[in-house]
Amino acid sequence: MSAAARSLTDARGWARTGTRLFLAAVADLDEAALSADSALPGWTRKHLAAHVAANADALCNLVHWAATGEERPMYASAGERAAGIAKGPTLSAEELRGWLTASAARLAEGLDALADERWRHEVVTAQGRTVPATELPWMRAREVCVHAVDLGTGITFADLPDGFLTALAAEVRDKRALAALPDGPLPQVAAWLTGRPHSLADAPALGPWL
Repeated sequence: MSAAARSLTDARGWARTGTRLFLAAVADLDEAALSADSALPGWTRKHLAAHVAANADALCNLVHWAATGEERPMYASAGERAAGIAKGPTLSAEELRGWLTASAARLAEGLDALADERWRHEVVTAQGRTVPATELPWMRAREVCVHAVDLGTGITFADLPDGFLTALAAEVRDKRALAALPDGPLPQVAAWLTGRPHSLADAPALGPWL
């Protein structure tokens, strides 16, 4: 599914769904559970939660850019993204949940306030891609949906919306330049494409994505 075929309404809905899943998954985790390893190699759940919170803050910068025309990059420096992730283990569970909730709310409010004509305004992502603001909800949807699974609290790709999985599979397939996909249920194909654990038989190993 191309960006043109993926509707803004759908992407915003998927971002809201993923945000709810992620926030619900961490809502009742105590210090020990949040400090435990996530399903993402080398990351604790606190690292992952900090990354998702910092991602919302970074996307708020691009929303500001689109809304005002004032250039504001996602991250002020190359090290700021890594610093945000590293901050996670230094915060208490309550501090981390507060950051997650507040940053997600700021992003949602910023997107809700974006005037119709400003959705076409171009911004530059942390990877250097120039994209219209209509891409921002999709960028957020990928982060919250996939990382909700990575928390390792029981959420799986089967819990994500089918439309999101279809769009995700199409995007990752194109970026990996794969000619064909293995047969299997869509959630398992999406898991395989993104380098996550899956149940597909005889599917070649892929490196991590996102």
